[in-house]
Amino acid sequence: MSAVTFDHVSRHFGAVKAVDGVSLDIAEGEFFAMLGPSGSGKTTCLRLIAGFERPTAGNIRIFGDPVQNLPPYKRNVNTVFQDYALFPHLNVIDNVAYGLMIAGQGRRQRHAAGEEALELVRLSGYGARKPSELSGGQRQRVALARALVNKPRVLLLDEPLGALDLRLREQMQEELKSLQRQLRITFVFVTHDQGEALSMADRVAVFDHGQIIQTGTPEDIYFRPEVPFVADFVGSSNVLPEALVARLTGESRPASIRPERLKLAAEGPLRARVTGLSFLGLATRVSLEAGETRLTCLLPQDAARPAEGEDVALDWEPGDLHMMKAGA
Repeated sequence: MSAVTFDHVSRHFGAVKAVDGVSLDIAEGEFFAMLGPSGSGKTTCLRLIAGFERPTAGNIRIFGDPVQNLPPYKRNVNTVFQDYALFPHLNVIDNVAYGLMIAGQGRRQRHAAGEEALELVRLSGYGARKPSELSGGQRQRVALARALVNKPRVLLLDEPLGALDLRLREQMQEELKSLQRQLRITFVFVTHDQGEALSMADRVAVFDHGQIIQTGTPEDIYFRPEVPFVADFVGSSNVLPEALVARLTGESRPASIRPERLKLAAEGPLRARVTGLSFLGLATRVSLEAGETRLTCLLPQDAARPAEGEDVALDWEPGDLHMMKAGA
């Protein structure tokens, strides 16, 4: 059964089409990521699932039941927000159990459920603390426990890692995926960070201008983009224009090749000039110009590096040049 279904759903704000005819199916127990730049429609889709927005057109179903006219509290979903939205005057256990209090559960019962939720997110023993006494990562875990304590069938996550530093964000990515596998509930994760989407999701929907441009596994999205927008947005691939591809292959279609697949060689089908070198730790990024086309190559640190301004030959394996839709 599909956990969430959109059937030609739109949400317009006056003349602005925030969501424009989106159709999708999210499977039960799936970790599904909505990825796209700011204003692409992904967050509005999340709010439509939660019930914070009503669709202008189309139908939304959660586990087969129409919900487009139901208020948020009648949907078996819960949301984790980027700013955590914790009550500063309540301690951790009362923040976690707040929804259960609103539902009328007694103090002992809701606190017991809250402690179980805190144990899930590895915060046992933190119940008496105030949010101001916690680190950013701990506050994020409290917000997650508060969303899980009601045992939703669908958990919505609205860029919940955006306020964390890089190391903590990477740690939380692993923990979120592990938690989702443990609980086996549906996670719908909104992000503009392609690394987050690729590392955690079972499937990814790439949004732009209120529409889904492509849906697929992380491997599909990264290695087999259907259009130049996806190739460029997800991993900053080298997008070769139709005219250049026609000269190289005889096909008048755009193509993409990932920077790590592009090689500097003694001979190759394409020549370019080195315009810059950037040290990245495990690799060196080489910026190149082939006529009017800008390219990027990633070299391992033990590889010989060209000099800035040098003319080089570029080569790749036949399967590494990915052909995309013409005119897209």
